[in-house]
Amino acid sequence: MNTALSSLNNLTPAPYASGLAAYSNGNGTAGSPSYATSGNGIFVPADQDFGGTLEILKTSSTQTLRYKGETPIVPGCYVQIKARVKAISGNLPSVRIAAYAARSDGTALSGVVTEGALTPLTAYGQIVEVSAIVGIGNRSGVDMVWGVNADYGHFGIDLVGQNGGVVRVDDIEINDVSSLFLSDIVATIDVRDFGAIGDGVTDDTAAFEAANRAANDRTVLIPAGVFRLNGDVTFDTLTKFEGKVTMPTSAVLLLRQNFDLPNYIQAFDDEELAFKKAFQALLNNSDHESLDLGGRKVALTGPIDLQAAVPNRTRYETRRAIHNGQLIAMTDGDWDTTTITAQATYSTGNPRTLTNVANVANIPIGSHVSGSGVGREIYVRGKNVARGELTLNGPLYDAAGTQNFTFRRYKYMLDFSGFDVIAKFIIHNVELQCQELCSGIMLADAGTIFTVRDCFITTPKDRGITSIGGGCQGMFIERCQFLSAENDLAVSQRSTIALNVNANDVKLRNCRAERFRHFAVMAGQNHLIIGNHFFQGDTVNGGIRSAGVVLAEAYASCVFNNNYVDNAFFEWTNERDPTPGFNGGFSFSSLEVAGNIFLSGEVATSFSYLVIKPYGEGHFINGLNVSGNRFRSINGFVDRAERVDTSFADLNFTRMRNVRFTGNSFHGISNPVVNPLLMEAIEESNQQTWVIETGPGLPFQGRSLSVDSVVVRGGVRNTANQLNYDNPFVRAQQGPDANQVHVVWSEPVRGKIAVMARMDNDTV
Repeated sequence: MNTALSSLNNLTPAPYASGLAAYSNGNGTAGSPSYATSGNGIFVPADQDFGGTLEILKTSSTQTLRYKGETPIVPGCYVQIKARVKAISGNLPSVRIAAYAARSDGTALSGVVTEGALTPLTAYGQIVEVSAIVGIGNRSGVDMVWGVNADYGHFGIDLVGQNGGVVRVDDIEINDVSSLFLSDIVATIDVRDFGAIGDGVTDDTAAFEAANRAANDRTVLIPAGVFRLNGDVTFDTLTKFEGKVTMPTSAVLLLRQNFDLPNYIQAFDDEELAFKKAFQALLNNSDHESLDLGGRKVALTGPIDLQAAVPNRTRYETRRAIHNGQLIAMTDGDWDTTTITAQATYSTGNPRTLTNVANVANIPIGSHVSGSGVGREIYVRGKNVARGELTLNGPLYDAAGTQNFTFRRYKYMLDFSGFDVIAKFIIHNVELQCQELCSGIMLADAGTIFTVRDCFITTPKDRGITSIGGGCQGMFIERCQFLSAENDLAVSQRSTIALNVNANDVKLRNCRAERFRHFAVMAGQNHLIIGNHFFQGDTVNGGIRSAGVVLAEAYASCVFNNNYVDNAFFEWTNERDPTPGFNGGFSFSSLEVAGNIFLSGEVATSFSYLVIKPYGEGHFINGLNVSGNRFRSINGFVDRAERVDTSFADLNFTRMRNVRFTGNSFHGISNPVVNPLLMEAIEESNQQTWVIETGPGLPFQGRSLSVDSVVVRGGVRNTANQLNYDNPFVRAQQGPDANQVHVVWSEPVRGKIAVMARMDNDTV
């Protein structure tokens, strides 16, 4: 017996031999007439077929027999009513199982079936058995479906047809037949037992919630059908979906005991929708910190607007994670870039805003901005339609005035840009198969410690990971692979970028990226860029190479250590400065480049591994440590490992401070450099002023700005061939290129000295 009824008395009514007062010839309710007093029924103690039996004289068009006992109707239980009947004499009626359906207050439950199928009696003495099954759930095989409002029933038979016949009825049987509907009646309950219809239209929310309340650690079965849920539904127990559910976007389905994507796919029978609903549950649930994709490959037909999937939240700052699966973009999806060209005005006094923007309402947030004087990875962070303004993620370096800008809204598989804040979110062990159709991940406008770990972002069309604002603050990108869709293109033709950041404190560690235009464009400060391998070569002999990492902040406070930079270079710029000429501050400051492998092959001789690109006049280096690196060019020499890109301006070499360029190795580099630079000078004729040129030996072809020491080796002698013990003085920054050091003696002398010259001023 079903456990829901196991504590109840035996369902089978008392036998007629116990008295006919328990049997009504009305509807069976209290006060209805009984066969003990009706005069049209008697007890026959010894029928040859039935033993004790009730003999009825049919006197009404529908002669009723109802057991007055209240047979309970509860979720999960199905009862079968059986009666054996035979005609004795007179007219032959038809017989059926019939009942009175009662609410908890005893009133009749309307609108439900209370009668079974009619079976005619065709011969005297012939035994006819009729039966019907009654229960709450709308299941195949249930004759009378009463729903969740039923509380109990009065069961029996009807005799229908001409009057005057005499019929005998064996003792009525009522049995629990729930086992016919449940494969494991102890461990499973069915939502249909609680009134679920499953027609795709009727709201089954209440039935699902009732099933959850009654489950008591049993599995809840959602059978074949389409179950409409208009409200939130939570299951605290395991679920098994054979059918599927449909829900409005705002409604949450929370599967607490089997919270993973495969179960949501079973629930919604749609991978893409299941992912959205599972993500919605993740952000509306305190019981689970992560969504396991279960190793599934989820086919996406368009961008996942993650905030639209969770319409009740615009910010979320509790740790949550998505892991263990693959997302793949489908070729027939909605991935086309939205492109709008519009006129706008830019002022350096309001450096992150475009004003008087034409067609501003149609420019999507998250659009990439290009135009004259616009640096790399500038995006629309917000907009004010009423004022015709767009807020940008960074300043423009030379765009003052009014011009046409182009706004391109790339499509991202996972798009968080609808959120105001997303913090402490983690994506790990996930592959985003962009298929050259779309981009990977767009971050929220703001938030801290977003993490992407052990992931593959494969063949993005435009971008791998994009930050349009401050959602990258403190971000971790670790042990990820970025695989370009532009492998077969020459460097000059590539446009994809693996990732960008705008805020501070990013940890970019132990990643691998191949053949992008840029691996990372990084504004902000205090970044740790460690242990990455990125390569950007092509098959063009003597070809150009692009920057692997672009550091778009003059004051960097950044560490670039132990990376493998393969056919690419590190570029340091101030392209996010609206007034890019030096007008105060630290200028290009606080950068360490140490312990890296720099390798190139078949490149132009002008190629360099470390490039500083000032976008305005007057800048200088104020704190740079380049040490322990390995610079190597194969299949052809390059001129220098480092250089200044003077496309916009040169550095001010008279203000260089605190530059360390030591302990590096150079192979295939025509002009190795070091700072401080130790030079040996031999003067074979007597000269009072020795002229020593640093040549190309100082970093960035800098000036001989200062001299640390002059050491005499073996003594110097005057014209009388006597040793001169005077201490010479020096003049730095001499000669037309300011790259000479003049050592001045008290008299003309000859001999050998060592001079330690610097391209910076290291005094305090």
